[in-house]
Amino acid sequence: MRLARLDVSLAELSEVPTLVSDDQRPVVLRVLDADGVIALASVAGRWSGSWGVWLRADQGYGAGLIARDVKTLSTLVELDHVVIDAATDAPAHAEVVRALLSDDEVTIHNAAARITRAHNRPAPPRPVTVWYVDADSLRDGERVLRRVERRGDVTFFSD
Repeated sequence: MRLARLDVSLAELSEVPTLVSDDQRPVVLRVLDADGVIALASVAGRWSGSWGVWLRADQGYGAGLIARDVKTLSTLVELDHVVIDAATDAPAHAEVVRALLSDDEVTIHNAAARITRAHNRPAPPRPVTVWYVDADSLRDGERVLRRVERRGDVTFFSD
């Protein structure tokens, strides 16, 4: 599998569909100067195809809020991938997001959150793969994508 990360500014967002070719898909957008969820939601209905979003978890924007935003975004655009980037505990953030994207009752206690009997219903209409950043790699459970190439604003990760 290969995943492309496209770094864009909010001002460049309208140009993204012309910047992404079929050989670059799936693509995850990292919006450098704005909230990625809001930026991607702002183009809902105008862009076709599947997309992904790269999000930065921190004290003010933790896994619970990320899961809520991803679930909402998934109802507005075809969302297939989310990448969680965090200074610490990225695997724990991804674990919480993954759990909260289900229809199930969630109880999870880890370094990112202490959640007991929570629901985040309904689940996204399509499965969303939750990756986390681990140095120069992206991980989703057992799958690992390593950074293999960079061309301008596009970084490619591959297994």
